[in-house]
Amino acid sequence: MNIDNDRKALLQALIERSFKYNEKPVFKLTSGKTSNYYINCKATTLNPSSMLLIGSLFYEKIRHLDVDAIGGLTHGADPIAFATAMVSAMPEGRGQKSEAGDQRSGLRSKPIQAFVIRKEAKSHGLMKVIEGNVSEGDKVVIVDDVVTTGGSTIQAIDRAREHKLEIVKVIALVDRQEGGRENIEKKMVIFESLFTRDELIDAYKNKP
Repeated sequence: MNIDNDRKALLQALIERSFKYNEKPVFKLTSGKTSNYYINCKATTLNPSSMLLIGSLFYEKIRHLDVDAIGGLTHGADPIAFATAMVSAMPEGRGQKSEAGDQRSGLRSKPIQAFVIRKEAKSHGLMKVIEGNVSEGDKVVIVDDVVTTGGSTIQAIDRAREHKLEIVKVIALVDRQEGGRENIEKKMVIFESLFTRDELIDAYKNKP
């Protein structure tokens, strides 16, 4: 796996499948505001070839951490969490080198579990808010596809903490740079993203 090549390929996929841009603010957002760009990451996160890239890149960000599970608020976080968990369980042993240059064979001896945080508890069965192989005290990473103001991510953080999960980090696929990072960091968690709005706009304007 080449991190730089995978990142470029995923950025290209986002531009082709998930990013719309217009010089005039013609896209209406859920907030009621209009914007000159629109991001729908699901067209990328649910694409099989992109899922492998996403899983590899997210896993690379957390593989050195002591993490038990990865998940977030359904539905945006689901394909990211599933892809990362899948990659964490894939055998290596090919002598691949990571970005840091170390031999990666055998580093995936502890697969990372995936979990889903529901927006509301089920009204039947066990009426769970969190589904998956995760238990009280587990160390987790919260993920999201797009962070705008951070509302859905913060909801996931709060739900995870209510269930006594220890949040190690929060990672978004795309940060729209509209205050989400600052709001999330107020929850006393580390936040990072694979891409920012500025990167997507720049890549769109400079595409061949």
